[in-house]
Amino acid sequence: MNIPNLISLGRVILVPIVFWLLLQDQTQMAFVLFVVAGISDGVDGFLAKRYGWTTELGAYLDPLADKLLIVSIFVALGVKAALPSWLVIAVVSRDILIVTGVVLAWVLDRPLRIKPAAVSKVNTLSQILLAGTVLADDGFGLGLEAARVALVWITGMLTIASLVTYLRTWFRHMSGYELNDGAPDAK
Repeated sequence: MNIPNLISLGRVILVPIVFWLLLQDQTQMAFVLFVVAGISDGVDGFLAKRYGWTTELGAYLDPLADKLLIVSIFVALGVKAALPSWLVIAVVSRDILIVTGVVLAWVLDRPLRIKPAAVSKVNTLSQILLAGTVLADDGFGLGLEAARVALVWITGMLTIASLVTYLRTWFRHMSGYELNDGAPDAK
């Protein structure tokens, strides 16, 4: 256990707190903790790279903390009807399907190492921007309705595109057809 891992663990601990704050209509405080979580994500990544404090635990804990926070915020905002149900279901289902696919591949002795695709990185950014926009707008009454609507549709399209990309990769891996440096390689 090192400093970056402790910071990531702190983000995991923030998840139920932010969720509870949102359900209690404490959106301003939830927004502040969301920003703190974002800053801490940057700090732990910087420390891990700068000082060589990368660990296998950190490689799993850091993205897990991020994903738990985003999913819990989406669920809470869905419960409060601040986000459309279809988007919350799409975001949560995508993550469940990815985790299920990885576990199933492992159980079937075909372990799969997931590397985030470009569309998934953009999707994550879109999810973060949407969550931050909704939290800021609801907490501080900024009048960001047009931005919210645009981000909902962008995030929805990116979520579907990301899922399709992961499913394609998973099916290719499980069927033995893999891409190796851009060239097909039947196994």
